[in-house]
Amino acid sequence: MPVLNQLFIAQVKQKYALCSANSKILVVGLGITGLAVVRFLSAQGFKCTVLDSRTKPAMLANLVAELPNIEVLSADLAQYDFTEFSHLVVSPGLSLNYASMQQAFAAGVIHISEIDLFCCATKTPIVAITGSNGKSTVTSLLGEMAASAGKNVAVGGNLGLPALDLLADTIELYILELSSFQLERVKNLNAAAATVLNISPDHLDRHGDLATYKLVKQQVFAGNGVLVLNADDAAVVDMQLPNRQIKWFSLHQSTGFHLGKRAGVEYLVAEDKYLMPVSCCGLEGQHNVANVLAALALGAAVNLDLDAMCTGLKNFQGLEHRMQLVAQINGIKWINDSKATNVGACIAALEGFKNQVILIAGGDAKGADLQILQAILIAKVQIIIVLGKDAKLLSAIAVAVNIPAINANSMQDAVQYANNIASVGSTVLLSPACASLDQYKNYQHRGDCFKNAVLNLAREFQNG
Repeated sequence: MPVLNQLFIAQVKQKYALCSANSKILVVGLGITGLAVVRFLSAQGFKCTVLDSRTKPAMLANLVAELPNIEVLSADLAQYDFTEFSHLVVSPGLSLNYASMQQAFAAGVIHISEIDLFCCATKTPIVAITGSNGKSTVTSLLGEMAASAGKNVAVGGNLGLPALDLLADTIELYILELSSFQLERVKNLNAAAATVLNISPDHLDRHGDLATYKLVKQQVFAGNGVLVLNADDAAVVDMQLPNRQIKWFSLHQSTGFHLGKRAGVEYLVAEDKYLMPVSCCGLEGQHNVANVLAALALGAAVNLDLDAMCTGLKNFQGLEHRMQLVAQINGIKWINDSKATNVGACIAALEGFKNQVILIAGGDAKGADLQILQAILIAKVQIIIVLGKDAKLLSAIAVAVNIPAINANSMQDAVQYANNIASVGSTVLLSPACASLDQYKNYQHRGDCFKNAVLNLAREFQNG
């Protein structure tokens, strides 16, 4: 953790009235982000107190091992009096809408986000990536591309390490995935290049409606950096700003970073330069081709060499739980897309298939409108196997358009049902369109359960 120069101290004092002598800082939420905030502020000479509603927060043991003198409080956030502190740093997973917090802000308590602290701590160029779907793939892929282009790059944010844990004097480029929860409280972001990959309903239980969610996502474009926009998404096209450089990407239009054909072969194209055949990407699904185009556009926006980026693309193996080919068993392909935690991600996954699939879906829809799945179910789904909290709702939506639905009590059952139905040439896709927390620790746990069930099938097949 670098100890920063006086420029950082001056910036946080000017922007947030934060100084080590008399500021009382409360870090709310002791997850990985909260721990990163405490670690960072302590290294810069600031004193912190930690508050969590849990008596044993996720990172308590880590904090005690690293910083045993930090006071840790446990209390109901809705009832807590925050006014005894001068500054709050609230973890992004926690809402700022508690009446107790709002009263504190009205009384003059200042909120600072972890990303604003990060932006005050570095002058190194930042690429900021958000969107309803694909942001983890684009973030990771761009990191691979930047490394291939010879950059000492750090990748994280909402993906992997928290932004503050990435800080180092040797880094030449930061690539950050940013969630809507992070963006709704950012005031100091000025990325060299930024993108909203797409917009579809997500986290409406937090943001209220799609219009508000869209406005939150648009905060990624604060500052004066290059806008990288999806020409195929009307909501993103509406985000273009005057007097800002724009780079476009598109699957369907010949603009910016797009697709083109040469001798019957589909290519990735940068403006008018043919880069490489799409078939060399090695990623499943048409939506991943859009992700590739977005990553290329972002890299070009920060002057990465196109040929070097293509080398990075060829080396990229994709992300676990994101259109991940688990196995091919007896001519049946099994694909894990557990990271499709919303309707838009499921639609994007299904659109990438030429033939109909057996779909495993369900979980907690978080209030999203599942009806919008009907058109893609008709076009791309042979049969749907549903599980989780909103299984019955999803089943009714499918049956209403004559798509057979089977209810499964567990992932093991879902995989077994799919195997009974599938034949040579079939694809079984786990793409839940829902969050996982109704049945699993997280989407990774859900994906691991799917993989384990599939690999058990593979062993049974091999043992004959």
